Amino acid sequence: NSGPQWLSSAKPLVRRRDLRVLVAGCGVVGFSLAATLLSPFWLLALGPVVLGVPHLIADVRYLVLRPGLHRRRDLWLPLGVPLLLVGTSNMTVTSGLLACAGMALLARGAWSRKTVALGVIALLMTPAWYAGGMAAILFAHAHNFIAVTLWWCWRPRKRRIQLAVVPLLFFAASVLLLFGWLEPWVQGFSWQPAGMGPEFHLSFLAPGVAEPWALRMVLLFAFAQSVHYGVWLRLIPEDDRPQETPRTFRSSAHALHADLGTPLLIGGVLFALIITLWAVFDLAAARDSYLRLALFHGYLELIVATWFYVENPNQQEGTA
Repeated sequence: NSGPQWLSSAKPLVRRRDLRVLVAGCGVVGFSLAATLLSPFWLLALGPVVLGVPHLIADVRYLVLRPGLHRRRDLWLPLGVPLLLVGTSNMTVTSGLLACAGMALLARGAWSRKTVALGVIALLMTPAWYAGGMAAILFAHAHNFIAVTLWWCWRPRKRRIQLAVVPLLFFAASVLLLFGWLEPWVQGFSWQPAGMGPEFHLSFLAPGVAEPWALRMVLLFAFAQSVHYGVWLRLIPEDDRPQETPRTFRSSAHALHADLGTPLLIGGVLFALIITLWAVFDLAAARDSYLRLALFHGYLELIVATWFYVENPNQQEGTA
């Protein structure tokens, strides 16, 4: 009798998208926090290798292909050139902000919104220029929070309040990590990949920052990055799906192929396999190579956030 009773209790999760997203969102935050407390350095090492490429594919799928932005040829050069500079120059943040300015100008929205967006970009441009490499580090921390905010705005306005517990849990856990209130429970400092312990991550994520804030920033990044992956691989796909109920694995694969097309899908699979196999022999090098190639995606999220604000595509019930 336990089988039918279990199936009966699971029916609301199948029938109700909001309940399913709520459970998934709380699970993503809970798992990410537990993994951060138990083994933060393995989480930082393996997260990009295992989940990085699938999350990049999701970025392109839901930010560019699903909304149809790739069909707007007027955006190709103003956005494409700065995004190319993100990966080939030292001024990554200023290049990303230039792309955001291009989107603000070319988006099909009211000039009142364009003016606000351009004003915010102008305010950020000067400190980003003078901060140089430090601006990129600060943006690396910020972009995990941008993903959660973008998901929250992705939802139809009338349904956002129903899942307020997920971003509230995320921000509450972030505050607890940043101010050190969870530090007594952090384990796994001696359980770490070879050559990728505290000093390795401190040099990338908190250079020049005094303790105890430096380690807290690393722990916060490990947690927020893991939630970031969960948002793109679990929550946004649920909210973007047209039907209320889940797809089968076969229909999900067909939908993925229909959105990406054969060349992009094969390229993504090969890229994921290369990074994974490389990590078996040299985890640090594979992770570093992935992160260098993935620099564009954080700025892509910021560009689409600008588009979302200016065009307001979700002003009526439904998704972008």
